[in-house]
Amino acid sequence: MTEFLTAWLWENKIELIGALLGLLYIFFSIKQHILTWPTGLFTSLLYIIVFYQSGFYADMGLQVYYVAISIYGWYFWLKGGKKSSVGQQKKLLARKTPKKLLINLLLATIVIYAILLFILLNFTNSTVPYMDSLTTALSITATWMLAKKFIEHWLIWIFVDLLSAGLYIHKDLWPTVILFLVYTVMAFLGYIEWKKDLKEQN
Repeated sequence: MTEFLTAWLWENKIELIGALLGLLYIFFSIKQHILTWPTGLFTSLLYIIVFYQSGFYADMGLQVYYVAISIYGWYFWLKGGKKSSVGQQKKLLARKTPKKLLINLLLATIVIYAILLFILLNFTNSTVPYMDSLTTALSITATWMLAKKFIEHWLIWIFVDLLSAGLYIHKDLWPTVILFLVYTVMAFLGYIEWKKDLKEQN
């Protein structure tokens, strides 16, 4: 039993490290801490390998996007806040997404979904092209919203994380299944935490 467990841990070491870093990433996101972004960056680099080996090509591509958005989010959280009257950089605060922007984000997500689905159906051997494209498109939108500190991104993550957990069960990626179930709970907690922050601002 010990030998089996040791062998399994060794074979899945990249996924396990990525899962642990992923938990740290979501914790820092809830706290609106700048370490959200370097932690997310390293998580994504590891999951590029995991998803490539498992045939989740859209999710692999998503991790490449996460690497880029982590750099952007890192910069924006440091420099995106308004400046004080004396020119000091203020902290970027959580905020609600304007209705017009929500509509534009919905349209953008639909376009991204259609493009991803076309690519997966015609150029890959993806086993779950429809759901893979959906979770990827929504994740792209949600991560951009996180970089801008729009609170509604948590609601998208609750849906995406639950759906993703089901997909990873299908692929026997059990550490990642557990990670995404925990993500679901933490996304709910994140929404509550950011909502409190919004009330305090008002």
